[in-house]
Order: sequence, then structure tokens, then C-alpha cells
Amino acid sequence: MYALSPMDNDQDILDPIQPLAPQPRTVAETGLADNFLGDLLCKHLLDAGVLDLAQLVERLALTGSVLEEVLGYQRKDGRIEVLGQSGGQGLRYGLTERGRSAAKDALARSGYIGPAPYPVERYRQLLQAQSVHASRVDTLAMREAFAGVVLRESLLDQFGPAMNSGRAIMIYGPPGTGKTYISQRLIRLFHGAIWVPHAIAINEAVVEIFDPQVHKPLPVEGGTRSLRMDQGVDRRLLRCRRPIIITGGELTLDMLDIRFDPYTRLYQAPLQLKASNGIFIIDDLGRQRVAPVDLFNRWIVPMEEKKDYLNLGGGRHCEMPFDLILVFSTNLNPLELADEAFLRRIGYKLHFGYLQPDEYERIWQQECEKLGIPYDPELAAYAIERLHRPENMPLLPCYPRDLLGMALDCQRYQGGDEWQVLSPKTLIWAWRNYFVSLEPS
Repeated sequence: MYALSPMDNDQDILDPIQPLAPQPRTVAETGLADNFLGDLLCKHLLDAGVLDLAQLVERLALTGSVLEEVLGYQRKDGRIEVLGQSGGQGLRYGLTERGRSAAKDALARSGYIGPAPYPVERYRQLLQAQSVHASRVDTLAMREAFAGVVLRESLLDQFGPAMNSGRAIMIYGPPGTGKTYISQRLIRLFHGAIWVPHAIAINEAVVEIFDPQVHKPLPVEGGTRSLRMDQGVDRRLLRCRRPIIITGGELTLDMLDIRFDPYTRLYQAPLQLKASNGIFIIDDLGRQRVAPVDLFNRWIVPMEEKKDYLNLGGGRHCEMPFDLILVFSTNLNPLELADEAFLRRIGYKLHFGYLQPDEYERIWQQECEKLGIPYDPELAAYAIERLHRPENMPLLPCYPRDLLGMALDCQRYQGGDEWQVLSPKTLIWAWRNYFVSLEPS
């Protein structure tokens, strides 16, 4: 479901981000209140029982100096007690009865137990510093990203300016023409890495940002985090590849706003916020359970102002940078989905059509190579001239993969070897089983 971009030089991303997000040395430098951190620390101790300083550093993603300060506050308040050393390595900490009561109260307010969140004000600065629009796509980058892909030069040269524009893109055309496959590869245009927080703090609400299905962590420079206080990036941030999210018919409007689960008492970030500094593709547009006009209206303000206003419930809203490339993909006529006024806001509309015979043959050859079977140009020509053309079936890039795969299934069943050239008879069998026929067999 998710595509990834190649990794760039570590130093390219570390230089600008390290001064912006240095490791905090005190509670004040975390941007979080000491009572907030105290509650979070107590929840970790309630969850784990007993922890030493090294374990707390790992769990809360804060430096030892910050946690020692928090521990000092909590010990003075009678919430935490020292339980002796752990194998002679360091002091162990546990909750007092008062601390357990305080931790349970904190859990009743928020179910979040994880690394310390990143302040939302700093997260806004972080998103702007590593904007996806800071990169520039040229002809060479387009050819490299789509090397080996059968795609018309004219369409490739439409994509390039569209990616540089900072505007939304609409891809439309018949189903099976490769819209989703091509749009997934767009992330390859953006090299390098970004820093993603585990969670962000919006006043008292902790909103989880990092999603292992979306964000793929990368190693930091040198393989380990720096232990020096004047070096390295804030431990609350993870170095990841630029994200790409693809959502289809399952998309609903509530997935585009912050969601609160009353049972777990956790806030989840909307899809577009998880896709920040990357690409967000709304696939199969028009097939969602929400009306297209309502879905389009949700994007008008973010597209025009480059800001998104998220609803936290209870009349609370939060402004966030809208830093991503938004791609709409549909099998329907765009004019049936939206009026011309909205389509003008999108800017770039790219049409995907049917293949030419030579393009179809090139994809056929590529699929043979992937399957490890001999390429027979006469069989490809047979498929075009004797199967597609008589039945007026358009040439789509998905057909060679599917037909060859089914023909190979048949050949294996009949006891043939995979290295043997497929016969027209086997291909006809695959054709009749692949397409729906209303005529009695």
C-alpha cells in the first residue's frame, strides 16, 4: 500500500534540523509543562512497575538530565520512591501509593503511554523546514524515477511541472490504465529523509503522529544517537523516509480530522497530517461513501491557504501547515465529480489513456522477464491481433501481467515446464477465464 523514497546523504538533513530541534537539557527546553511530564512518567511506572533511569530514557525519549529533573519533582511530591540499585548499575524507581493514584487519574484523562510528545508549535516549524515543496523536479529526475516504466514521454513531461507547482493534481482515465501504479512511484522524486515525532502535544491533548505503516524509520548518522547534549536531534523525533499514503473507497470525512477514541482515550492524527512532507493520494475518487462534493469541499481551504484547520472536539481547533502533494485519481469523468470552478483550483489534470500496440508489447516483454519465462514476440502479437482486436478489447497495462500469470498457472497444471514458451492455446484458455462472458460455454 505504501511506497518509499530512496535515502539521501544523512548530513543533508541533519545540518538544518539539528539547530531547530536540539536535544533538550532541561524540562523547560522540552516545551512541555513539568506536571505533564510528571504524569507521563508516573503512567510509565504504573505500566512497567519498576524502571531505572536508562529504561525511562528509552521509554520517554528524553535525555537523562531532563528525567532526573522530573524525578526530583515527583520524589518531593511523594509520588515516586527509590527502590535501590539494579544489579549495581543504577537506581530503580517505583510509585508510592500516592503516585499510583495520580497515575490512574492521569490515565483517566489520557490513555497515552509512550515517548514524550513534541510541542505543536515546534512541529509546525519542523514541517516547514523539511517541506516537500523545497525540492525541484527536473527532466533527469523524472527519467530516473520512471526508468523501466512504459510511459509516454508527453505524460512524463506533464508530471514534472505538476510536481513542482505545489498544486493538487488530478489523474483520470479508464480503469486499468496504470494511474495508481504511476502515482505510487512519484515519491521516488523526493530523496532524503524527514524527522517525524512519535506524538505532538496540542495543549492537554496528545495526538499520535508516527504510524509504522506509513513512516519507515531510517538509521541516524553513524548508526546511533549522539550522547552529547550539544549534538544530535531531539530523541522524540524519528528519522524516516518521506511518506506516501494511498486511500480508496474506504475514505470517510472523519478520517480527515483528529479522532478521539473514548475507550482508549487516545487521539489519532488524520491521514493528511501523517502524510505531511510527502504525498497523499485519494484513489478511486467518486467511489467513497461520502459525496464527492463534500470531499472536495474539505480540501478547498487547505489547497488555497496551505493551512489545515483540525477539529479536536469541544469547539477546539488547531491550525497546521498543509505541506504535502495532494493527488486525486479517478476512473470517472472529472466533470461528473466537480464543477469547473473547483477543477480550476486543482490546476493539473492528467489523462491516462489506452496503450499503443508497441507499448503493450514492451510491457508484455517486461512481465515475461519478471515471471522468468521466455519472451515470444509472436505470442504478444497474437494477443493483440487475434484476441484484443476481434473482441474490441482495449490495450491496458494490467492485461499482460494477468494473462501471462493465468496462462502459466494452466501450463503448470498440465505438467509443463516454466521455461517452455507459452502456446496460443494456453493463452486463449487464460483469456476465456479472465474476462466475463455472457454467452454459454
